[in-house]
Amino acid sequence: MLGTGSCLPSHVVGNEEVGAAAGVSAEWIWRKTGIRARRRVKADEATSDLAVAAGRAALEAAGVGAGQLSLVVVATSTPDQPQPPTASTVADLLGAGHGVAAFDVNAVCSGFVFALSVAERVLAGSDGSYALVIGADVYSRILNPADRRTAILFGDGAGAVVLGPGRSGRGLLAGRLAGFGAERDLIEVPAGGSRLPASERTLAEGLHFFAMNGRGVREFVDATVTPAIDAFVGDAGFSMADVDHFVPHQANGRMLEDLST
Repeated sequence: MLGTGSCLPSHVVGNEEVGAAAGVSAEWIWRKTGIRARRRVKADEATSDLAVAAGRAALEAAGVGAGQLSLVVVATSTPDQPQPPTASTVADLLGAGHGVAAFDVNAVCSGFVFALSVAERVLAGSDGSYALVIGADVYSRILNPADRRTAILFGDGAGAVVLGPGRSGRGLLAGRLAGFGAERDLIEVPAGGSRLPASERTLAEGLHFFAMNGRGVREFVDATVTPAIDAFVGDAGFSMADVDHFVPHQANGRMLEDLST
């Protein structure tokens, strides 16, 4: 990774605000999640706006011009629109130039890891190329403010990295991707796709909102995450004693505390 960048919306939403809509107290949110506040976009901001800002910062940190990019990958489950891919918008706004490959990856919480792995493997077959990988989401647009299982957790933001030729002995050492399709109903947005197109009924029933089986997700994490980490570290040729830092994704800080013990 040659450079990193990030973007957080300026609007801070505290527990008092989201708790009032969800019917819970600010103290309850803190006790259950370890979250005190989250960032959310303004009415005129979208996923691509955050992605462009994060991408521009990463390019600047890497000392790489947008015109040098051969690939732009945006990991998002809240694209600006169903098509074209948000990555195409981002590439254009950054000035990446005509013909640069750009596409989205939707693997929800694991999206950035998937996008990073895909970009790294594409670059492995090229010489002197650069890729911009961005994880960006605007979950505030798909949350039901009355649903305490989801509204209290998620915010909006973006992070980006530039990949390219590095010094000998430096770079990504290993990657491991996995999917669990049988558990796909634990988190979902039921409507808006080809199986259940948006309609007056789906809007009335709130089926375009993000939905999560909180207990099911917790049980899945407890049973899956630690063994997956152990296996990955071993595959990479290391032991757990060799690792100084773990940087996990999880919206619930209390869940991370339980995993660390």
